[in-house]
Amino acid sequence: MEIGVMKMLAVGLTAGLGLLGPGLGLGIIGYSAMQALGRNPEARGPILTNMLLIGGLCEAIGIYALIVAIILAMVV
Repeated sequence: MEIGVMKMLAVGLTAGLGLLGPGLGLGIIGYSAMQALGRNPEARGPILTNMLLIGGLCEAIGIYALIVAIILAMVV
């Protein structure tokens, strides 16, 4: 195979697999937060705060994977 094909395969796998985890994580966080709010609506403030904090950490992992994919695409 040609080096360009292998490089694009590596970029696609890096982006696809690297963004799969944060996407699933954000979905699970949203689902769990809605369940918690349904059970205990008075705890809206702490639930929302924790949901946003964990969501931001999840998205940071996705951004790292995106940066690595962009760097791989630019090299060689």
